Amino acid sequence: MAHTKSGGSTDLGRDSRSKRLGIKINDGEAAKTGEIIIRQRGTHYIPGQNVARAGDDTLYAMKSGVVKFVSGKKARFDGSRRFIKIVKVL
Repeated sequence: MAHTKSGGSTDLGRDSRSKRLGIKINDGEAAKTGEIIIRQRGTHYIPGQNVARAGDDTLYAMKSGVVKFVSGKKARFDGSRRFIKIVKVL
């Protein structure tokens, strides 16, 4: 009879790699054409002037310029309003 418990294998202990989401270029910093400004899941930030949204909701610069973050309001389908954060390249 064994006197020590076996090491065995476990289904636990694994974790996914981080996705490196977040703001890559801050307010007032220069952005070149095609550079990623924000990596996000969902539309936490909305694209504004000279900013486009990729298929995975990443925001990137369409033209070179300075990044600007602006607050605003957007109407929902039921007529109520919500605050949004708009990203622009000027």
